[in-house]
Amino acid sequence: MVMAKMFKEVALIQLSLPGALDACKLLRHLADHKEICTPRKVNKPLILYGAGDLGKMAKEFFEKLGIPFLYVVDANPDRYLGSDAWKNISILKPEDVPQEHRASCLLAICIVTAPYERITEPLIRQGWRDIVPFYDIAQAYTDRYPLGNGWFTGTLNAPDMEEIKYVLARWDDDISRAHHLQFIFWHSIRRELVFDDAPVTTDDRFFIPQILSSLHEKEIFLDGGAHHGEVSLRFMNTVHHKFKKVYAIEPDKHNLHVLRAKLCGENSPASQNIHIIESALGKEAGNTRFFHGLGYASQFSPMSQESVTVRTLDGMDIPATFIKLHLEGWEYDALLGAMTTINKYRPLIAVTTYHNRDGLWRTPALLMKKLKDYVFLLRLHSWMGTGSVLYAIPSERYIH
Repeated sequence: MVMAKMFKEVALIQLSLPGALDACKLLRHLADHKEICTPRKVNKPLILYGAGDLGKMAKEFFEKLGIPFLYVVDANPDRYLGSDAWKNISILKPEDVPQEHRASCLLAICIVTAPYERITEPLIRQGWRDIVPFYDIAQAYTDRYPLGNGWFTGTLNAPDMEEIKYVLARWDDDISRAHHLQFIFWHSIRRELVFDDAPVTTDDRFFIPQILSSLHEKEIFLDGGAHHGEVSLRFMNTVHHKFKKVYAIEPDKHNLHVLRAKLCGENSPASQNIHIIESALGKEAGNTRFFHGLGYASQFSPMSQESVTVRTLDGMDIPATFIKLHLEGWEYDALLGAMTTINKYRPLIAVTTYHNRDGLWRTPALLMKKLKDYVFLLRLHSWMGTGSVLYAIPSERYIH
């Protein structure tokens, strides 16, 4: 099959697992294609598709920007009966949407748990004419609201290509190469590659089998970007509450209130071994403007009038044995401020890479070039260019 022809005619492309050489061949085809997608502003009546977590975030996003939407469409609206998030908002089944709305309205897809084309194909057959991923709309308003998961790579220049090839060759399995290519193609030209034997898993983010098999009973878990403590709690449950310490680091003042209640409340397990640190993480200590109140999307932003304290992991010198970072695009800077710590204590590392262009190659290349005797893996935990996590496992702790 001719790849160039496929990219013009097929949006969802099924492929076999690529080796390093095959991955570079696919990358060359991408270099021949110009960017075909751009951020999309709302220029007609808006409807949301999907009432789950991303739909709720989209609702808050449009409300804060003052952009109205007519209602929400969901295949299982009864699931959300009585939900405070959707109070006074209609949730319709797809078949109940008036035909004139399907023809004249903009439908924002707020689901990343399935390939985009598999969601949109039946909608197109139902008469929807204008469908777009929610994050592509969000990308058009980053000057007003700091939410940019729908970013576009722009042109991949020669240095980009060389670094991406380096990273593709350094992954320790073909699944990582497949997921890396899938990630790049979506963000470059909005093509969804699907590889045999490389499933997108939505239920094991930060705790893939290779991480689980490496855990021991004396872990010191560092949760960077702890939000409400979901990952810390999952870690504690995973190790059956046999661990040494948990350090939960979170800068958002609203998140901290929930975090403290969940991890250090009266009913919290092993609270004496849990330490909550109110700080952002970066490459150097200081103070930086920070947008509070965005839930798990809170982040550094020059648009904010508030600031937060920024600390480095090297400055804290926490003897972490497992570091998780989910910092809304600032993971690269946090790693720059953690290289002494990482080389000193050789922890397991799980870091999100999907919030900005650093995920194409800068973040993995940094660790691949700075760390010795580590195994590097990449996994996608949701679709449409989101949910990618870089895993680095010391070779002495890696179980094949």
